[in-house]
Amino acid sequence: MSLRPRSLVVAAALVAATLGAPAAHADTPAAPVDVTVNARSGLATVAGTALGVNDAVWDAQLGTTAVTDLLGAAGVKMIRYPGGSYADIYHWKDNTAPGGYVAPDTDFDTFMGSVKRIGAQPMIIANYGTGSAAEAADWVRYANVTKGYGARYWAIGNENYGNGHYGTAWEADDHSDLSPAQYANEVIDYSAAMKAVDPTIKVGAVLTMPANWPDGIVAAGDMGTWNQTVLQLARTSIDFVDIHWYPGGSSAADSLTKTQYLDDALYLLRKQIGDDRIQISLTETNVGVGEDTQPGALFLADAYSSLIENGVFTVNWWNVHNGMGTVSTVAGQTDYGDFGMLSSGNCNADNSVCEPPMNTPFAPYQALKVMSAFTHPGDQMIRAGASDPLVKVHASLQANGDLGVLLLNEDPSAAKTVSLHYEGYSPSSAAPAVTSFLNGGAGVQTAAGGSAGSQTLPAYSVTLLTLHPAAAPTGLPGAPGRPAASAVTDQAATISWPAATPGRHPIAKYEVFRQNGAELGETSATTLSVGNLSPGTRYTVTVVARDTAGGVSRSSLPLTFPTGAPSSSTCSVHFADTNDWGNGYVGQIDVTNNGAAALSGWTLAFTWPTGWQGVDSGWNGTWSQSGRTVRVTDSPALAAGGGTVSVGFVGNYSGPNIPPGAFTVNGTVCSTS
Repeated sequence: MSLRPRSLVVAAALVAATLGAPAAHADTPAAPVDVTVNARSGLATVAGTALGVNDAVWDAQLGTTAVTDLLGAAGVKMIRYPGGSYADIYHWKDNTAPGGYVAPDTDFDTFMGSVKRIGAQPMIIANYGTGSAAEAADWVRYANVTKGYGARYWAIGNENYGNGHYGTAWEADDHSDLSPAQYANEVIDYSAAMKAVDPTIKVGAVLTMPANWPDGIVAAGDMGTWNQTVLQLARTSIDFVDIHWYPGGSSAADSLTKTQYLDDALYLLRKQIGDDRIQISLTETNVGVGEDTQPGALFLADAYSSLIENGVFTVNWWNVHNGMGTVSTVAGQTDYGDFGMLSSGNCNADNSVCEPPMNTPFAPYQALKVMSAFTHPGDQMIRAGASDPLVKVHASLQANGDLGVLLLNEDPSAAKTVSLHYEGYSPSSAAPAVTSFLNGGAGVQTAAGGSAGSQTLPAYSVTLLTLHPAAAPTGLPGAPGRPAASAVTDQAATISWPAATPGRHPIAKYEVFRQNGAELGETSATTLSVGNLSPGTRYTVTVVARDTAGGVSRSSLPLTFPTGAPSSSTCSVHFADTNDWGNGYVGQIDVTNNGAAALSGWTLAFTWPTGWQGVDSGWNGTWSQSGRTVRVTDSPALAAGGGTVSVGFVGNYSGPNIPPGAFTVNGTVCSTS
């Protein structure tokens, strides 16, 4: 992708003004947005349970034919039950939820009947708050032994960190001990009891999303944060972790920017988990503004795609039905503040505003239909991007060689013309199928239009291009296995991978690529040593196989690894987050001089990994930040041979708080501890 730097654009404008060039007319077409789709940069494979929703026992429409047909038509493959916080007061045997309302005909068998008719799988929440391991085990026995439902996924509780332990309580919890350690120990008991009935089930524990409350907070008496404690104690007893994500937003435009956090949040979460065996589910999400209108559709398409790209095995929208909230107008459309995919058909208190008739699909439902045409079980997501931040792009490769390109125009008032470029993929010259959902549209539309190289995206639109390959992908090598990294230092690493299966011709070599499309190297072996890496930097790499006839395989799954710091240096640094409150913290950096000469007037420097991290204030030195780079000067002198100075700061973050990976003193990269 080639972008024009803003400085050059501004300079050109100034030159034109100086030369007296005529002003551009208001209707002058904007320059096309560059979109690049890179088939050599593979992401996760789409799971069979990727597209999901929530269902609740207080929803009288649960299991009706009308709802079942609508969910089936939207490609739903996982449905969560019995509904959010209700799960921690719900007793499955008698279909009751003391303290809450349970609608008629919402019992477990009715729910499973709808799941089977749709062809989906259930995500069942066992009652942790007011239930027991024995009750959960009985549920597994009834579901999978007595009834033969084959219910595979079982999460222990809902948002159990919301039980008051951190000062805010909305989740029922009858345990005398509300700590994460108590939850973890109960998860161990639940898992053992449930798997004793059916050892094939998958058991999940509740975690919190990085950078979302109460992430980072250590309550009094705890040995770590909620995530740290639960994982340390219960890691070997679980098969997946279950998270929720409601990013909020001050406006529709702000809400739509929140998906920028997902790559880093999932990276941090996987580092916390530390076990590739454990999968991730995200079973509740919704947009912050415009739940029923186009922001909801745009957010769903972007968030689901981003999460699937990161290997999340199911994403579940909250909710099928939810009910009217605060009514507003968003981009010319009435938004009912209803977090459901389908209308509940109710009115506000004075009946001055009523929702559309019961089960009328809202905009997020239409986006889910587009997603079902975009992602199919076994597809491989691949990296894609655009030069305009208001255009979001995702792409997926099907086994038959077809390519889906999902284009989201988040500008509510202007169409965008996009110029598409492909790396590692040659599309057919035929006009692609274009599936779209427009602002205020009645439904999803499909027609052939534009070309593989150019499309015009209406304002506030969800658009899917389905492209055929120029040549059928027959006889090609299979994809190499997921690579692994070893011998990682501050500037080098060894990348290795399982060999690809040859196709029609022998494999000649393997090519290793960075996520930005740059080739790191190639080899006829299944291992490659790479150098000239930057210390403390995160790298994502993929591998493709090329045969003797020039045929190229699909990309491997990605490997992400960070380089470290030098094993020894004339300086060393210890960085610590000593007190975190969820969007800020007190940080301490201990700097040690390992050299033979004392240092005075020294400068400590480091770079934040993201653009949403910063320093509010600091002490024991003069702190400054320019862009992402932080410098500390005017600190006390460092004595030779081990002299140490501690500097501190108050940091802030509005997204995942990834610690810096490298520190320098007077330009020398330090070792870290």
